[in-house]
Amino acid sequence: MNAAVAGPGSPAALLPVDPHTREIAEELYAEVADAPIISPHGHVDPRLILEDAPFPDPVELFIRHDHYVTRLLFAGGVSLDDLGLAADRPQDPRAVWRLVAQNWHRFAGTASGYWLGSLFAHLFGIVDELDGSTADAIFHRISTVLGEPDFRPRALFDRFRIEVLATTDDPLDDLAAHRAISDGRAVAGRVIPTFRPDAYLDPAGADFPERVQSLLDATAQPGTFAGYLRALEERRAYFVAEGAVSADHGVRDPFTADLSATDAERLFDRARARSLEPNEQRLLRGHMLFHMARMSVADGLVMTIHPGISRNHHAPTFETYGPDTGHDIPLRTEFTDNLQPLLNAFGTAPGFHLVLFAVDETVYSRELAPLAGFYPSVYIGAPWWFLDAPDAMMRFRSAVTETAGFYRGSGFIDDTRAFLSIPARHDMARRVDASFLARLVRQERVGLAAARRIARDLVDEIPRKAFKL
Repeated sequence: MNAAVAGPGSPAALLPVDPHTREIAEELYAEVADAPIISPHGHVDPRLILEDAPFPDPVELFIRHDHYVTRLLFAGGVSLDDLGLAADRPQDPRAVWRLVAQNWHRFAGTASGYWLGSLFAHLFGIVDELDGSTADAIFHRISTVLGEPDFRPRALFDRFRIEVLATTDDPLDDLAAHRAISDGRAVAGRVIPTFRPDAYLDPAGADFPERVQSLLDATAQPGTFAGYLRALEERRAYFVAEGAVSADHGVRDPFTADLSATDAERLFDRARARSLEPNEQRLLRGHMLFHMARMSVADGLVMTIHPGISRNHHAPTFETYGPDTGHDIPLRTEFTDNLQPLLNAFGTAPGFHLVLFAVDETVYSRELAPLAGFYPSVYIGAPWWFLDAPDAMMRFRSAVTETAGFYRGSGFIDDTRAFLSIPARHDMARRVDASFLARLVRQERVGLAAARRIARDLVDEIPRKAFKL
């Protein structure tokens, strides 16, 4: 491997080009470069930490389950079959890796290219560009390192200095993996669950009646709307007792509605019978989001909302390969009117925290920053999904800071299943924030001492406050 480090592995990666501003950014980045990682929203399976098994081959680890990677390869003409996405048509990992290497130029300038390049350099000591000529050597290097004892999940968890890692969990999960990790002190940091009830709240889901019945059976509640609410409250209490700090909600749009008890009961009964019209499904779904806020006021779970994605946009791909295969597409999103019933009822409730994420950049300065600039409960979620990339993150900072400042945000969230990429994602956010702050210092809008404090708070105090850590 070459000794020179360039690209994502470079010490100057993402920092300003102007030498004077870069010098300030380097100083600010140094304040937080080695700070512990707080990851209050993500999708790592807790069994990865509990079982501590060696990681599989590079394709299984980096390619096959990363829809950021597979979607762009597919757009460039690469078959998803050839990438091994069809469970009944396995592919030779080395052949898949060579195919990715031959197309690696397609990832220049993308967040995926940056994350993978960064972890290749910092975790595996790889600084050569991935292409057809280096594919086999890089595959061999990664495979060799994956077999080393200090590259098992628990060792890396501690090496990454992860202080808190939140997972995403089904309401009926017994959370045994989390309990075993905690009781056995498997890692130095905390692995905590997150209550994710979408499948139990959305009457448009194909298995909604079955999900509701499972919930009622697990909690011994009657099949009334009141019993359904008590069942959800009971499972939330279980999660709180097991260390959860938040409840996450993935919705198409953040519509909320406060219905009468009679209307809610009627819609609930019809939903269980699969007889709701689409507009009625939306009403019940919005009413349940309203109740989730009510429950968060009562039990203290931070409420996070991730709206604005059209899931499984290409039906033939979904039918052949299933969900999470790269064809989820962002939508226009409206918050101000949709959330007004919820915020009128709970927006100023003591202790209520509502973190709003968006994949529609147009709402940052128009809606999210003004909402967070008034309601004590509202926090601006970090750039998410398609927007967790350097330029988009810089646009986010510019859009929200002038109205809401730095302290009405959530801090960075990595939102990932890719455990190995967590440090690269947080490091990228720290570099972007250092660059943004350096510009403010150069323009004499913020003093250097204040910028140092903000840089530290962005990775520590701010996420701790937003997520009640």
